[in-house]
Amino acid sequence: MLRLLFIMLFCLFLSGCGSQRSTFVLLPDPGGKVGKISVTNSHGIRILEQAGQSVTVNSKIEPPGKTKIMADSKIRSIFGKAMDIQPLEPAKFLFYFEFESIRLKPESKEGLRKVLEIAAERNSVDISINGHTDSAGDAAYNYKLSLRRAEHIQRLLEKLGIDPAIVVTNSHGEGNPLVPTADNVYEPRNRRVEVIIR
Repeated sequence: MLRLLFIMLFCLFLSGCGSQRSTFVLLPDPGGKVGKISVTNSHGIRILEQAGQSVTVNSKIEPPGKTKIMADSKIRSIFGKAMDIQPLEPAKFLFYFEFESIRLKPESKEGLRKVLEIAAERNSVDISINGHTDSAGDAAYNYKLSLRRAEHIQRLLEKLGIDPAIVVTNSHGEGNPLVPTADNVYEPRNRRVEVIIR
């Protein structure tokens, strides 16, 4: 899965000339992880790989300037309004199942009410329910089983009050395992349904 980076671009139009000045700042994702970006034009390149690191490009005919760390207060003063309207990260819930079954494992049952709470808090109108299996057995059978698991979770959530009109249910079968394995491997962590609330 690609790590989501928050990259802010700030453009200042210089008065009296047609050039554009752009400032780039690398911010951590909501989990605190920081990736890396390159700021490039035909005259040079700068790599940003630390939280708060910034670079300004003054014009198309100059290389990007030197990198520097921008103070949190300055980041807030420039980008605060944009940062405040960023959408929340999707909330993800995992529900695990018994082997070759749509029976939830006991510890997974508790998460159903939490899905309802988070969906209500966010006024969500976009919930996806994705069924998965491990790689043991026939792929076509596993596809159908993972769909049955996803539909089972959907029914349980609807009984708790989730509007079916905001739910999309999918089957991944053996695809997209949580724990990559060889074919025909029994892996309980791959026998799951993922519920994603946006």
